[in-house]
Amino acid sequence: MSEGSSGKTMGSRIAYSFGAFGHDMFYGMLSTYFMMFVTGHLFSSNAGGEATRMVYYISMIIMILRIVELIIDPFIGNVIDNTDTKWGHFKPWVVGGGIVSAVAIAILFTDMGGLTYKSPWLYLVIFAILYITMDIFYSFNDIAFWGMIPAISFDSAEREKTATFARVGSTLGGQLVGVIVMPIVLFFSLQSNGGSGDSRGWFAFAAIVATIAAVTAIGVGVFTHEKDNELRKNTEKTTFRKVIGVLIKNDQLMAIALTYVFYTTGATLMNSFQLYYFTYILGHAATYTIYALINGLIGIVTVSLFPGLAKKFSRRKVFLYSILVMLIGLVIFGFAGKSLAMVITGGVIFMLPQPLIFLVVLMIITDSVEYGQLKIGHRDEGVILSVRPLLDKFGGAISGGLVGSTAAAAGMISGHTYADITTHGVIIFKSMMFLVPAALILIGTTFFIRKVKLDEKMHAEIVEELEKTWHQHLEGESEAAAIAEVKAETIQFQAPVDGEIEPLSAVAAPAFANGSMGKGFAIKPSDGQIFAPFDGEVVADFPTTRHAIGLRSANGVPVLIHVGVDTIQMHGTGFVSYVEKGQHVKAGDKLLEFWAPAITKAGHDDTVMVAFTKSDDTPDYELKFTKESGTVKHGEKILEIDNK
Repeated sequence: MSEGSSGKTMGSRIAYSFGAFGHDMFYGMLSTYFMMFVTGHLFSSNAGGEATRMVYYISMIIMILRIVELIIDPFIGNVIDNTDTKWGHFKPWVVGGGIVSAVAIAILFTDMGGLTYKSPWLYLVIFAILYITMDIFYSFNDIAFWGMIPAISFDSAEREKTATFARVGSTLGGQLVGVIVMPIVLFFSLQSNGGSGDSRGWFAFAAIVATIAAVTAIGVGVFTHEKDNELRKNTEKTTFRKVIGVLIKNDQLMAIALTYVFYTTGATLMNSFQLYYFTYILGHAATYTIYALINGLIGIVTVSLFPGLAKKFSRRKVFLYSILVMLIGLVIFGFAGKSLAMVITGGVIFMLPQPLIFLVVLMIITDSVEYGQLKIGHRDEGVILSVRPLLDKFGGAISGGLVGSTAAAAGMISGHTYADITTHGVIIFKSMMFLVPAALILIGTTFFIRKVKLDEKMHAEIVEELEKTWHQHLEGESEAAAIAEVKAETIQFQAPVDGEIEPLSAVAAPAFANGSMGKGFAIKPSDGQIFAPFDGEVVADFPTTRHAIGLRSANGVPVLIHVGVDTIQMHGTGFVSYVEKGQHVKAGDKLLEFWAPAITKAGHDDTVMVAFTKSDDTPDYELKFTKESGTVKHGEKILEIDNK
């Protein structure tokens, strides 16, 4: 890579990272702090009874609109897929969606020129239109932004670096918004209102965050570069019918989905109430900044601990231990009263394991792709991976409605401070903040214990079974149609890796050694790079483990190149893939890399096994070895494939 190209790539990563930073700042403001403004400040000019009713109406409008928007999401994805401009598929929606949603949210943080009390019903109509507009354009921005990673690069290593930069940016943005909210609000407020600020301060906070989100979205549009390719053409349309169909057929996906929807609704509800607690129970909203800063720092550390914890305890135990820690934190927080030390201790303990639970759920949902592929007979990767964001949005919609209605019922509305909250109001508030989340989290955990069986061992067995029949699970163009187009010819098969040739019968993997995977050979590698042995097509890429690759030669013969024995258990650690399913490759193109020390450290053999498959769909062919032992270099001819 040239210096100029390297600088351009780094600039693209940084711009994308800043885009993620602004994107998650916006989301944090919308999901957590918008309702605080609505309940505590939006209707400050309305009479008490009318203010309470308006808060109820707004809460229900938001909940209904956010659920309706879930139905719209698949159509948003299809619109983005079908967008074709000189700027690409995604960037117009990242920039346009970012700007429109930023302007809309800033307006929503106002009373629209006094409409809240001059004409409340007109305000509600305009609010509903403006909110759904903001939500839809934010979804355009959200879906397009995270969909850009495959478009920025076709190099898997570069994708991983870009995604890592983005995750750092999003984590910082999502955590920082909680740190800055009260300092900004109080700095720009004309009245303290018991430490919760006023409408002027909340508008300043919204305007600053919205501006950051819009500017960083524009930065993504200017400094990142989409790469067009036939692989980018999406013919799979995600619809709710498909999502429901896959859920019904894939029982493990259904189990983890039910687990997560109860968990995320409960956790989001508790998290959304925390600023209310500092404002209306403690009466020290400004101290929320310290609390948010501690949680932000701990959250970053917790994420880094996940790989080691999952390896030592298993994902299942990490999930259950994390739930136990969360419930302990919930109990401490619930009995903290006005003790700031206990509030911070309980809150930090509650927040500490949340990143771990998210990662466990994400891993199980990802593994359910292969589970469904084996059970149903086809791969539904896009549909399955869309389930988690839908559940997050649904949980956010329900918790948002409950937060607003609870605040109204507890008297935590415009014009009130902590001194105005009655004992009855405190009971209502604490019941919704602690008892309801605990019940929801326990229901989700019950589903997990009873129904979720897909662990690391089971997934490894599934992938191993898929490997044995990998040629029966090819997607895209049908095998029969592909074979009909090939011509009888002999092609040269080159060594895919440097090393020492061994007979396949000598390897430690029984399925390869006994011939059930097909005839072939093995190479004890001296280098960690795998190259294409012929001109052909990538027909299987094992995207979650990256330990193997399936190719089909120009004369229709399928071959599996498998790195190591039992390396599926490494879940992709130490492997980098450079190609994707459906991609055409030339002999000598780099397919993947592996790091031998990582395989050795995991206790596995790094022997590369090559197996040729035969089935009713493949043409009749014969392998003629020209070299069956000794040292080889990649690109060296070792056999001929004679298609009869």
